[in-house]
Amino acid sequence: MDDIKEMENKIAYNKFNIIDMPKLQSPFKRVTNEQGRYVVTPEIDPDYAWVFTDPEVQAVEKLDGTNVSILINDAKVKRIFNRTAELDFFCGSPIIECLLHSAEKNYLPKEDGQWFGEAIGEKIQSNPLKIKQRLWIPFTRAIHTLSYHSWHKYPKTFDNISSWFKNYLFSLAHKKYAEKDTKIMAEGIVFTSPNQPFKMCKLRRNMFDWYT
Repeated sequence: MDDIKEMENKIAYNKFNIIDMPKLQSPFKRVTNEQGRYVVTPEIDPDYAWVFTDPEVQAVEKLDGTNVSILINDAKVKRIFNRTAELDFFCGSPIIECLLHSAEKNYLPKEDGQWFGEAIGEKIQSNPLKIKQRLWIPFTRAIHTLSYHSWHKYPKTFDNISSWFKNYLFSLAHKKYAEKDTKIMAEGIVFTSPNQPFKMCKLRRNMFDWYT
């Protein structure tokens, strides 16, 4: 639990200098294939080798919504950002409703800092997860509730991971928040670890050459 808490604090490292969510890279090297798609290869990027060797890696569902961050100061939400665009509370965006619903569920962080998360639900992008209620899921909460524990149960070969992503990577968020008990594929995974401060990377299903 101490490691998880330390990781949460590092994710909220940016106290008051507002930034956009850093662009995350793939743990596998990518090339442009014959069809012009930028796809992953079996070659591991040395900068992200820890994804496959660190026993404390968390494989967290990458939510298919829109990135939203909030600035907390004195346990109050002071500012709201959709990427770098600041949102006014009365702007009419469905993102505001996402935050209100999450506040009702006590999902909002209390500590000072800029906190990143994903807004999901109706009228958020195309709502591929079919979640009716609008919610904002902080990444620090997703670590606890939307992690794939099976990541550490099987050999981490490229073929195994490719097969998992293609056939079995079902959305944990859909299962948790959607009203219908169906299976929907997740967009992908974000990898993080308390042993790798300020380092995260991502792997999406559409990065593989079999994706159509």
